[in-house]
Formats: sequence, structure tokens, C-alpha cells
Amino acid sequence: MPYQAERLPREKVFRDPVHNYIYIQHRLILDLINTKEFQRLRRIKQLGTASLVFHGAEHTRFTHSLGVYEITRRICDNFQRNYPTQKPGDGLWDDHERLVALCAALLHDIGHGPYSHTFEHIFQTDHEAITVAILTSPTTEVNQVLRSVSPEFPEQVASVIKKTYPNPQVVQMISSQIDADRMDYLLRDAYHTGTKYGTFDLTRILRVMRPYKDGICFEISGMHAVEDYIVSRFQMYQQIYFHPVSRSMEVILSHLLRRAKKDYEKASNKNEAAAPYLLFPFFNHEFNLDDYLLLDDGTLTTYFAHWRQSTDPILADLAHRFLDRKPLKSVKFDDQTQAKIPELRRLIEKAGFNTTYYTDTNNSYDLPYDAYDPKMKKPMTQIELMQSDGQLIELSTVSALVSAITGKFSGDQRFFFPKEMLTPKQGNVELFDPVYKAFQAHLHNDYII
Repeated sequence: MPYQAERLPREKVFRDPVHNYIYIQHRLILDLINTKEFQRLRRIKQLGTASLVFHGAEHTRFTHSLGVYEITRRICDNFQRNYPTQKPGDGLWDDHERLVALCAALLHDIGHGPYSHTFEHIFQTDHEAITVAILTSPTTEVNQVLRSVSPEFPEQVASVIKKTYPNPQVVQMISSQIDADRMDYLLRDAYHTGTKYGTFDLTRILRVMRPYKDGICFEISGMHAVEDYIVSRFQMYQQIYFHPVSRSMEVILSHLLRRAKKDYEKASNKNEAAAPYLLFPFFNHEFNLDDYLLLDDGTLTTYFAHWRQSTDPILADLAHRFLDRKPLKSVKFDDQTQAKIPELRRLIEKAGFNTTYYTDTNNSYDLPYDAYDPKMKKPMTQIELMQSDGQLIELSTVSALVSAITGKFSGDQRFFFPKEMLTPKQGNVELFDPVYKAFQAHLHNDYII
């Protein structure tokens, strides 16, 4: 029996708080899970700094990746049972695509680094490009497992990640406005953060999902389940992913890494006992895949603990603020009040803070849903509903709810600053320096005025 068709004698299951059971039926999938590159995802949190706001959010990229695999497996089962291809080009499901879809689903996040997006921003890494490198590099265990299917198979799986795979059904399972990736992380993040508004009817959505020649669509009878998913995603971004304290901790983390990089560049002896050796290739902008795969959240956290004892007071203080959860405060600003930020920074500097490391601006915006626009830099695949006569209609044209938020960015811009600017103290004595009063005069509630 060809390796790619080999099924386990008895399917293996992983107990999961979101999907109850995750069913592993192919030996190939089990072998991929057991690679060192995939096991590394156990040591990278799915939500990064959000766990410092929502204490239950300790779940990892590992658990999310298994969840995306499981949803994709269920989609394939539904398609094969209800929409199997009858002849070439009929737009129905060819189950020979199952294995590449399952592998792409399982491995779609394997290139994420520690603290994911913050690390990516500081060191100019690209987790999707690194995912492709892990899949295609002959030095990785993942590549060796994939090559056991065929020499071309690693590139085929990688092309799903790159969205160049010739079958749009497979690509849209993993990457579209309603895909296995988004559906799992919304449900999983809602579960672990203890929130309810991120939930939606996954079973119903999978039931009304169907293939067609240009990708995946949904039966119009399931429109309300799809609406519920869109609204749940909107609410999760506003309440969880854009939470100001989580963003504040990201700012501190970003500045902590920047300061460590600056100290490294200035140091005459780069081999001190507490030197972050595993970060040197990133400080020098000359890392390779092996360097990248040595890093995880625990690696960085260990360095932060060392830096808390640093002779550099800024590095030590930022490490303390991150490890001991001492977030910066923040206020919203808009196009009119943005002009006041230089004055606020001047007052903060006068109070004794280095504004390079103790202030920042951050904007977080999300587009809950957008109809396809070929002129966009990265046009999205719109959600199509199939009517009873087989004709397709775009979701926002028949849903007043989705139409109301289509094309409308939601989020805010914030200015971050030390909490001490609001309640400055020396010991247990509050200070009433005019600098602090002048700073506070520019703020009202949650806004710069």
C-alpha cells in the first residue's frame, strides 16, 4: 500500500476542549505531529501577551494546529460523502486532494516564532515564508516525512500556504474569510479566554459548506450561521485581540527586545554570562532556519529573567515590567489630537523617562468582512452563497447585518505612556509636580483632548 494511503490500524485520538476528539487516521499525519519542528509549537502560546490579560489563555500553536487539522478533516469527510466528483472538471470534491489539505492544515502555523507577531515585527521575520522553508528544506524532519509521499509533495503542501496550489478548494479550506484556521482560533480563543461572544455554530457551518469549481461556497439556507460567524469574529477582535492592556504588554516586549539589541550592538564584550546567545543571529540580521527553530517563548522568557538583573537600568526595568505584568497606560487619539503627542512626550521626558522606550503609538484595526475587490493589494476571497437554482450570490448583498459592517475598519489608535504619569509617587508619598499636572490636563477619560 502506498505510504500516502496508509491508514493507522486503529485511529488515534487527541482529547480536545473545543472539538472533544481530534481523529488521526493517517500514519503520515501522526509522523508529522511527532517531528521536532511540530513539537516546538507546544512551547509557543497562541495568543502571546493576551495571557497576561486573560489568564486562561495559555493554549499553544500546537493545540490550534491540531484543531485546524480536525476541522479540515471534517470538511473533507463532508465533501467526499455529499459532493464527490463524478467526472473531471465538474467542480466537486476529488478526495485525492485530502492528504495535501490535511498536511497544509496541520502545518500552516509551523513557522511562527516566539511571541509571534511582536518578534516578527522586531526582527523582520515572516512566519509564512519560514513555514514554507520548514516544509521544503531537506534539513527538517517535516520535509523528510513529507518526501516519503513523493519528492514533489513538500512543494505541493507549501503551495497551499503560498496560495498558489491549483485547486482553489484546498486553498480556501486553509485561507479565506471563513476557513478552518479562523474557525478554530475563534472558538479556541473564546474558550480559553472565558468569553462567549466568540462562539458560533461550527457544526451548522460545516453542514452548509460545499465545493464548486472556483472554490468553496455555502448553501443559502445556512446564511444566518455564517452571519453569526462574521459577528463573532468582529467581537473577538474588539474585545480580545485589540485589548489595550495586551497591546501595552506587546509595546513593552517590543521595546525590551529593541533595548537588548541596542545593548548588544554597543557591548565591547559580547560573551557575558547572561548574553542572549540564541538571539545573536537575529541581532546581526544573519539568522538561518536552524537558528530560528531554537527559539520559543521559554527561551525568551529565560533571557528576560537574566535581563532583570542587568546593569542597564532601562533593560532591567523593561524586563521587570514585562515579567511582573506592569503595563503602560494608554489613551486614544485621532487625527485632531495626534498633534498633542510631541508635547506629551516632552512632559514624560521631563519627568525622567526615556521616551524611546517608555512611550509608543499603536493602531489596531480589523476589516470584519470585505467583498472581493481585484484592485486591493491582497484581494480577499468573498463569501458566496449558493441559491436553490445553483446560482451564487455574495453574502453582503443578501445579509443586511453583514452589509452594515462590510468594508468598514474597526479599532482605534492609542498613545502608550508610563502609569507613573497619572499617579506619580516617591515611596508612599504622591507627587504634585507641575509636570504631572500639565500632562494630565491633556487627558480626559480614555482620550487625548
